Amino acid sequence: MISNPSTETTVASKLEALLNLQRLDSQLDEIRRVRGDLPEEVRDLEDEIAGYEVRVSKFDEEIQSLNDQIKQRKQNAKDADGLIKKYEEQQQNVRNNREYEAIGKEMELQRLEIQISEKKIKEAQYQIEVKNNDIAGTKQRLDERKKDLANKNTELQTIVGESEADEKTLVTEREQAVKPIEARLLTAYTRIRGNVRNGLAVVTVKRDACGGCFNTVPPQRQADIISHKKIIVCEHCGRVLADVDLKVVA
Repeated sequence: MISNPSTETTVASKLEALLNLQRLDSQLDEIRRVRGDLPEEVRDLEDEIAGYEVRVSKFDEEIQSLNDQIKQRKQNAKDADGLIKKYEEQQQNVRNNREYEAIGKEMELQRLEIQISEKKIKEAQYQIEVKNNDIAGTKQRLDERKKDLANKNTELQTIVGESEADEKTLVTEREQAVKPIEARLLTAYTRIRGNVRNGLAVVTVKRDACGGCFNTVPPQRQADIISHKKIIVCEHCGRVLADVDLKVVA
């Protein structure tokens, strides 16, 4: 049976395009691997710092509310003291014991109001002291995290700066590399890359083994791969087997 040369060329070109895409993605993976967990660490520190800043802001609002309460309690005590003085003057001009006792009860109520206000003021002042201590501790941790963030950012910027130009070039090349690849193959490629640890979705057969999982590839299967008549995947790991490396290493 005579094979169709156009079909062979089409399959070969598809495999070549996938290999090229894999080459670019592997280089991008290596650049991002060098950065390691730094980008994630930077984001975590930024989130932690934002949390501390919100906490400090909340403490400030609570302290302001307590100061407002203290101000109001002091005013209540002042008003009560003014009423007591007023009642004392009224007691001097009462006409009978009944009026005297009634005014006395009002004076007691105002003295009680003063006592309650003084107690509430002390409680609020204590809460302010506690919150100020919390703020001091939070600000200390905030300053430490900001220093950590500055160091991590400097480290990340250094690494990014060293590879930024290469990464931009590779990203541009990748955008061009995906254009000739049909959507079905690109989807499969992306799925395989997401399922394997090393990001290799397209590999070659080296020394009679899959270049991804290193399981043996039978001779007949290698012959099918070399023929480029159809796209063949590894029966063990599912990676695309694009070619067979026939070079013999001495």
